[in-house]
Amino acid sequence: MRLCFVLILLAGLWLPPAMAAIDVYQFDSPQQEEIFRELTRELRCPKCQNQDIADSNAELAKDLRDKTYSMLREGSSKEEVIDYMVARYGNFILYKPPVMASTLILWFGPVLVMLLGLVIVLVRTRKKKRNDADESLSTQERERLADLLNKDKES
Repeated sequence: MRLCFVLILLAGLWLPPAMAAIDVYQFDSPQQEEIFRELTRELRCPKCQNQDIADSNAELAKDLRDKTYSMLREGSSKEEVIDYMVARYGNFILYKPPVMASTLILWFGPVLVMLLGLVIVLVRTRKKKRNDADESLSTQERERLADLLNKDKES
């Protein structure tokens, strides 16, 4: 038992320590820091796709944070940083891409899919009601069916 404990302890020493990379950035003003935080929340990591560069641990996201930091330190505005990133990575890097011909499907695609689904459901529901109405028996058919059932019971 003691040997097992020692082996586990030694194995733990050989494993690399789990260390999270913590980026520390020094800013000239609180406004500059706020702009940095806004930008890192608005820019999507091209590698991770569903994470902003503030939350991503990818090396590319770290590079983008560093570039954003250096551009802000050099005096670039928020719009200049965004323009630089869009020029380099395209509108994909933005969580809220602008409404343009190339991004119309992103903005209106989900609404169109939902409307199409609603139309399909309505059409199929109405069609089923019509089929059910067509399958109902006329008075003569009901009488004939009743006669047949009665004859079967008598036999």
